[in-house]
Amino acid sequence: MTLEQLSPGETSVNPVLAEVVRSGFVESRHRGAVAALAADGTFAFTAGSANTPVSPRSSNKPLQATAMLRAGLPLEGELLALAAASHSGEDFHARGVHDILDVAGLTAADLRCPAALPLDEPTARALIRDGDTPESPVRMNCSGKHAAMLATCIANDWPTGTYLDPEHPLQRHIRKTIEELAREPVAAVGVDGCGAPLFALTLGGLARAFRTLVLAEPGTPERRVADAMRKFPEWTSGTTRDENRLMTEVPGLLLKGGAEGVAAFALPDGSAAALKIEDGAARARTPVTVAILARLGAQPPADLATAVVMGGGAPVGSIRAARF
Repeated sequence: MTLEQLSPGETSVNPVLAEVVRSGFVESRHRGAVAALAADGTFAFTAGSANTPVSPRSSNKPLQATAMLRAGLPLEGELLALAAASHSGEDFHARGVHDILDVAGLTAADLRCPAALPLDEPTARALIRDGDTPESPVRMNCSGKHAAMLATCIANDWPTGTYLDPEHPLQRHIRKTIEELAREPVAAVGVDGCGAPLFALTLGGLARAFRTLVLAEPGTPERRVADAMRKFPEWTSGTTRDENRLMTEVPGLLLKGGAEGVAAFALPDGSAAALKIEDGAARARTPVTVAILARLGAQPPADLATAVVMGGGAPVGSIRAARF
């Protein structure tokens, strides 16, 4: 299989990773693939077509941030975590994006990500209620990455107007870094939802890259990204997001989800994993992630092992991992 869709009549080789149970009846199933690495870097286990390239989507952001640090991005702490974020568009995220742009001497008008509502529903409602512009590039979940890309361009005297072109010096540098961290060539180049170039990898390559970040020497670009994200997990996602809670409650966990049911993580001992829910369902991602973490020896929050299924305003079932 390649990145192309399955041909008519072709059956998925991926196993069921999650089930949706309503009133005791399994009403839906989500197939997918997993590649998990042991602490020594060898494969601990796999499921499904783990060597088929996927679009990591925002799971690539820690790798992109590493590349930008290598190119002189002058960020630390919360703002570095925001550079690797799929943030919820909360007020502190928006202020942080403006702070990164201030470092570069630029404004929100220089961002090339599309305008969007905040992912955080209370924030979106408050903006609408108060008469503010609810949709803006700054509130878009990838704006931290875009602001950091602009700041990296300024640090290198690269043009800012074309920073999303795959042939731009920044994007060529990011691709080279991702290939080095994953220890494999990029399989395909696409356009992410935010407009930035999207570099496809196998799940094994994505897991290796995350493992490299957590095992890197302190002070290196790789470790600086991992440490910033782990110290400020609310900046990489949001105050109410599962990712924030998992990184807060699982010691040393580096985790980054992506659109279309992708997630990648690494633990401080070097064990790591990446997963792809075949149909792109985000609802299956956290239960499967928690199950993989537990199999690798971590102790994730037990209540995140399932997601609630509602019926008539009350819980009537759950979404649960079907393997591991």
